[in-house]
Amino acid sequence: MQNVNFIKHLKGIFLQFSKDNRLNPTHISLYIALFQLWNNNRFLDEFHINREEVMRFSKIGSKSTYHKCIKELSYWKYIIYYPSHNPYKGSKIKMFKFETSIGQALVHNNANIETSSGQALVSINKHIQTNRNNKNVTKLDQPINEKEVIDFFKKENWPKIEAQKFYNHYQGIGWKVGGKTKIVNWQATAKNWMIKAEEMSVRAQSRTNQKSVSQNMDNLKTSKNKNYNEPL
Repeated sequence: MQNVNFIKHLKGIFLQFSKDNRLNPTHISLYIALFQLWNNNRFLDEFHINREEVMRFSKIGSKSTYHKCIKELSYWKYIIYYPSHNPYKGSKIKMFKFETSIGQALVHNNANIETSSGQALVSINKHIQTNRNNKNVTKLDQPINEKEVIDFFKKENWPKIEAQKFYNHYQGIGWKVGGKTKIVNWQATAKNWMIKAEEMSVRAQSRTNQKSVSQNMDNLKTSKNKNYNEPL
């Protein structure tokens, strides 16, 4: 069991949230739900969780979103997630202390986060910087948030509404092509979306032009030199 100062911990974690651009509201909501369960378990070093309960507390309605966010929180060292892969045995969570002090703040680039075991964990800011400098760990299976998609479409000279349609479509099906195959590079998928949108626009314009021509034609017009002696 850890000795956690509720107020200092929340102050420290929200300070860290403000400096981490990878997070979206769902990550934060999920973390707060886990923190509340940690509190209910009297700040044990590790505790079991129930997925349905955590989703209810965090107001997350999608299982795929839940699993994505909890794995990212673990990868980014906000928590450690031990999935059980057993429906009759809950997964386990290990939480870290994010308390700040007058002498030293956890968010300092050279600071370490102290765990209950006394071991030092590389600070999250340093971990973030390492990831930014290492292009090989950049994940492109899905964007960070809607704004990233809008910025990408804007760079490709596409309107905001098209970016929102793309984001909402794939967000709704868990960033999978056809709802089955996981996307490897969302930017490439977005470019394919743009190509298809252009093709659809060209087809629609072609149909409009054909309809206009058809309406302007006099289908009853006959030649002035028609020979009525010829059989029909």
